[in-house]
Amino acid sequence: MVTGLGATAASFVGGRSAYGASWHGPQPRLLASDLALPAAFTVDLPLPTVLKAISAEPSVDRYDLEVRSSRLEILPGFQTTAWGYNGLFPGPTFETRAGRPTSLTLRNELPVPIAHHLHGAHASPESDGYPTDLILPTGFNGHIHADKRAVTSQVSRIYQYPNDQRAAMLWYHDHRMDFTGPQVWRGLVGMYLIRDDEDLNSPLPLGEFELPLLICDRSFEGDGNFKYPSLDPELKGQMGVEHLFMGGVLGDVVLVNGAPWPRFAAAQTLYRLRLLNASNARWYELQFEANGHRLPFTKIGTDGGLLRSPVRKDSILLTPGERADIVVDFSMLSLGSTATLTNRRAHGRMSQVMRFDISRQSKPSGAIPTFLSDIRPLERSGVSRIRDFHFSYSSRNGWLINNRPFDPERTDADPAFGSTELWRISSDAEHPVHLHGVHFQVANSGWRGHHQAEVSWKDTVPLNAHQRVELLIPFTASRGRYVFHCHNLEHEDMSMMANFEVI
Repeated sequence: MVTGLGATAASFVGGRSAYGASWHGPQPRLLASDLALPAAFTVDLPLPTVLKAISAEPSVDRYDLEVRSSRLEILPGFQTTAWGYNGLFPGPTFETRAGRPTSLTLRNELPVPIAHHLHGAHASPESDGYPTDLILPTGFNGHIHADKRAVTSQVSRIYQYPNDQRAAMLWYHDHRMDFTGPQVWRGLVGMYLIRDDEDLNSPLPLGEFELPLLICDRSFEGDGNFKYPSLDPELKGQMGVEHLFMGGVLGDVVLVNGAPWPRFAAAQTLYRLRLLNASNARWYELQFEANGHRLPFTKIGTDGGLLRSPVRKDSILLTPGERADIVVDFSMLSLGSTATLTNRRAHGRMSQVMRFDISRQSKPSGAIPTFLSDIRPLERSGVSRIRDFHFSYSSRNGWLINNRPFDPERTDADPAFGSTELWRISSDAEHPVHLHGVHFQVANSGWRGHHQAEVSWKDTVPLNAHQRVELLIPFTASRGRYVFHCHNLEHEDMSMMANFEVI
């Protein structure tokens, strides 16, 4: 996959790193834009369009999406060519119900292949978005991998999602092998909400007081187009980024729902914020600042849905691919005051995310119950097998798992359907690790969120440098071939991925 990459380390710019002095490999690097950036908090927060089903049959809701290029105003006064679902960035939001299946017909009108992944879904392998299961555009003559098991489609493909899981915020994005980074950077992201009776019948804020916030960073060319250091600007066949950026690409503009450093006119009441880190490589440690002080908030959920009980927080870490469900109370702030969502892992303008302007009074929008959801911790006594996976960097071979680059035809783990395994995942550097097709619980004491109140279902877990995290994983969703990988998209594109097959 990747050879001859050299040993020169890229410097980390634009934020705090936990790699430590003992790490000498590539680190995420800031990519500077070629234009004057807009002032913060001058653009209103947009809310993504909710996608309507083309038909609602007794047993399934059917949707159509077209992936195409479009021209959008992202930075004020500039037009940006984006790749979007239905031409939008971010793509439209799905609103679905647990237990009610979704059928999605996806059509590719881009000049390159795509692979569609619903991140966090319990989907069959055929609908998971395996990196070589491509939808080819008309007339494409570029390189694709010779994976004997790949299912390649021409122009369109149907994906089936049973939605047979807890209420949660998932998200969808491109997953084309070797090109996930540049294709997500160009706009191929969107949110997918699953709701159930437990969620809808709770007193938590809903409607206008529930805000989905897709957070990402991007950089821009002088003409307003996205800037990305790809070795292959046309994305026809040569994988990877310029050598200085192989540790990960950091943008110098924060976008929330596709708008730079937006503002939102908020009421004096509770808001439920559905947070998603859709960045390629940037980590966020989010907090609220109001009147010169931190404004605490309440964490109520994570990747796989609600926690057992609410947890009071001053800040929350979100690595690429992770989600958090929080409630913030603006009722104690005076009219005309502001609360700024900031990132403690960055400096200067990149430490700013968005601002809430307290501009109106409101009746109470909801409440935070003392009990949220019944989550039972998994027990080690039920484990059938223990596996070890080490995420590391090699100057010769790139980003590796257990010292091997990704090979679509190699099976790295073969858990039995219905079993529960303990995976011990370790690292040399910072890596957010995502498993397809399953949810897991973090088992080791001392990990952030291990205490009882924060027992939760996850699909993405952050690894700090030289850390080991233990995952209890029930393989109960579906049989077949899936991948797990680093969700730093530049690491993923340069081989930090492996297969598991549920048998």
